[in-house]
Amino acid sequence: MFTSSSFFKHVDDSLPQYVSELGEAVAIPSVSADLPRYLPDIIEMMEWTKAYVERLGGWVHLLPNPKGKDDNGHELPPILLAEFKTAENAEQKKTVCCYAHLDVQPAAKEDGWDSDPFTLTEKDDKFYGRGSTDDKGPALSWLWVIEAHRKLNVDLPVNIKLMFEGMEESGSEGMFEAIQILSKEGKFLNDVDFFCISDNYWLGTNKPCLTYGLRGLSYFSVSVQCCEQDLHSGIFGGNVHESMTDLVHLMSSLVDSSGKILIPGIMDDVLAVTPEEEALYDDIDFDCEAYKKENKVTTVSNKMLYENKKDLLMARWRYPSLSLHGIEGAFAGPGAMTVIPAKVVGKFSLRLVPDQDAQRIEKQVTEHLKKVFKHLGSPNKMEVTMLHGAKAWLSDPKHPNFAAASRAIEKVYGGLPDYTREGGSIPITTAFEEATKMNVCLLPIGACDDMAHSQNEKYNKRNLINGVKVLGLYLHELGNLKGPKPSDCRCVELTEEELMEPGAFLRGFKCKCVM
Repeated sequence: MFTSSSFFKHVDDSLPQYVSELGEAVAIPSVSADLPRYLPDIIEMMEWTKAYVERLGGWVHLLPNPKGKDDNGHELPPILLAEFKTAENAEQKKTVCCYAHLDVQPAAKEDGWDSDPFTLTEKDDKFYGRGSTDDKGPALSWLWVIEAHRKLNVDLPVNIKLMFEGMEESGSEGMFEAIQILSKEGKFLNDVDFFCISDNYWLGTNKPCLTYGLRGLSYFSVSVQCCEQDLHSGIFGGNVHESMTDLVHLMSSLVDSSGKILIPGIMDDVLAVTPEEEALYDDIDFDCEAYKKENKVTTVSNKMLYENKKDLLMARWRYPSLSLHGIEGAFAGPGAMTVIPAKVVGKFSLRLVPDQDAQRIEKQVTEHLKKVFKHLGSPNKMEVTMLHGAKAWLSDPKHPNFAAASRAIEKVYGGLPDYTREGGSIPITTAFEEATKMNVCLLPIGACDDMAHSQNEKYNKRNLINGVKVLGLYLHELGNLKGPKPSDCRCVELTEEELMEPGAFLRGFKCKCVM
């Protein structure tokens, strides 16, 4: 019989083992940004995890990457699929699929690390190493939860499927194709009832959260060309229509210094804040002054666009934003170079919110820039391109999947989590939900200061231990949910009007089934 006390004690007692195994995983430099060099390491990390699953008695398969090779002709790593079924009545039990990634960002000590990034180093109850928190620690936590049940001789409360990839840090190449294939009838994902992803972070350092929304992305380039080659400003300055002058005018027409987007129509599809949504922000644990310090603003301007918690978080999460990223082709080195660039390319992006359509955004941005350019009266060549995009994602924090996670957090930490959204994008979330129609819960277990993607990435000892406990109890809370398996429902989705009825979303997932 499962008891939280015996499970918690096992996790506490197993910390030395967890640290040792996390160290083994961190030592494998599975950097996906440089496939020619690191593909063998990514595959080694996959094989290491496969062997771990086999030791636990699970079914495991390394699925050849459906895309085969990347755009440069380099072989792509496989995708790990694993499954652990309950010992009794597996067909009647619900199934959760846990996603994680085993690849990491590049890292080198000379980049500013205090220690070797591929040697797990403990200091002040923190474990430093590339991938410690993003995402090897959370990925291994699922295996540690399963191992705990084996050692305690307790059956799993739900069927567990794992889908671990090796290209997340480089666009998840092949994953989206795999999800589409594996969601078909009789395939690996077709009987999944819930998805859980632990690949984001708490809003702060002390209070856990659940994430129910992500902004989307539309990334653009706008180029202006005035001639075939760079020119000397001492000879041609004052004679030619300079490309940089045009581009600066174009980019300054997109957003003002207060963050207001200047493109007509961009805000038309942004829904108004409801009283219920606004109330979610009231109790969120967030310190605006600490936020300024974390982002190194205090010693420069000491001012954010918004000074109160609610406005700042809404601007970060639930409203669109436009950021200017850089200019390609312009002189950017040290010293002074008197060149007139022949062609310059400005890079900018919009973070989108639900109900904003990327194709409509592309049309609005293009029309705006063409209108501004026409007004300049320049004879130069201008071109606008949307390079890539990702849909926004918004779930219902009252869904049973989130409720199960919330109860698990409350039992481990002694209080309810904050319900948060994020300003960034995790496209895999939308891919799972759209392909399977099942709910995805983002259940972060790392802290906001873990420095993922940066120097001195770390994973707190407290987060490691409690993260395993939360994920374990989450599985049992899912197992306690009454009603049929959501994946058994293949009925027609509810209409928008039906979804507005109180409690409609809880009758399964956008359908008329009863949970």
